[in-house]
Amino acid sequence: MSTVTPAPPTTPEEPRPGLLAPLRYRPFRYLIAGRTTTMLGNAVAPIALSFAVLDLTGSARDVGLVVGARSLANVVFILFGGVIADRLPRHLVMVGASTLAGLTQAAVAVTVLTGTATIPSLLALSAVNGVAAAFAFPAISAILPQTVPSAVLQQANAINRIGWNSAMIAGASLGGLLVATAGPGWGLAVDASTFLLAGLFFAMVRLPKTDKPAVVERTGIFTEMRLGWSAFASRTWLWAVVAGFCVINAVLAGSVNVLGPVVADATFGRAAWGLILAVETAGMIVGALVAMRVRVGRLLFYGVLWCIGDAVLVLALGVTSVVPVLLLAGFAVGFALEQFAVAWDTTMQEHVPSDLLARVYSYDMLGSILAVPIGQVAAGPLAEHFGVRPTLVGAAALMALATVAMLLSRDVRHLRHAI
Repeated sequence: MSTVTPAPPTTPEEPRPGLLAPLRYRPFRYLIAGRTTTMLGNAVAPIALSFAVLDLTGSARDVGLVVGARSLANVVFILFGGVIADRLPRHLVMVGASTLAGLTQAAVAVTVLTGTATIPSLLALSAVNGVAAAFAFPAISAILPQTVPSAVLQQANAINRIGWNSAMIAGASLGGLLVATAGPGWGLAVDASTFLLAGLFFAMVRLPKTDKPAVVERTGIFTEMRLGWSAFASRTWLWAVVAGFCVINAVLAGSVNVLGPVVADATFGRAAWGLILAVETAGMIVGALVAMRVRVGRLLFYGVLWCIGDAVLVLALGVTSVVPVLLLAGFAVGFALEQFAVAWDTTMQEHVPSDLLARVYSYDMLGSILAVPIGQVAAGPLAEHFGVRPTLVGAAALMALATVAMLLSRDVRHLRHAI
């Protein structure tokens, strides 16, 4: 476990380091290059894979099964990934995970391009890709503070989010264009190449040996998991928000990843769908720039309030097919998501000890994605039974209820932030 601790929040009177200061550090530059490259491909992948399945069978149920297989594998292995990220050099864990993800996506691309893809093969390859992601996510979340001094950690996180979201814009636009012109298989091929390139960048992230002290006595994997669970469960604000996002993320994944492409195919088209997702990410970039400057005493409460905006795009898909309206809804959702994300990361770093942060992050990730496979798999049958648009309207209402439930927690409403 890294001993580097997050920088204490600056007060309004303190001068802040320049936004680009973290780029002076070579490990950080390679880390951001790898993460940005990975996200470029990850933005292409959901669009390409969803339409590849639709081209193969035309079934929303099959789309849900294939994307759900990846999420299920991610759920099963995420806690092991958190422990492994603490036991092994994190950049090497990221290299291995990126290589495995690149190979699986390349295999999917080959089967789609050669016309040999089947639902069972796509299910299996998606599951392996989910395992790779389960090992990558905790390592990526924990390594950033090791690449820069604590004094510029806030700026490093800002650069990371801006690079991440910029890649999502480019990737979503590229995904829609590739699917509409060259076909889903080429989108998946691009995704595979980005994972492999990211692995090369991660291999060049060299950290000082003093950043990861030697461990004299190693406890068992399950003991380390239990220590992480104790830290997670003892903080009411933490598990209350994660429980809320267990619902929100499941509904959002089923609505946007499964039913969104179905609505697009039936109405405004695949290229416009890629543009809507890109505009959502543009909203995230603007939201990150705004969130960096927010000064409130109850930062977590502020962030959770914005979660009501997460339902805007889902509701819009349920009531209209007018592209300009959907573009505005996508931007609004991106802006709202980023207000929460910045507040959440800051709160985690302030209130969770650094020697437990990686494992607590793994429980955060697990809880946040636990029901995602259920949402993805259930979206198709629910839409077939109730209709696509009524299902989307009901999904938006469920997301709003989850937000209200989080706000019922006194700890969520009153947890203080050091301004």
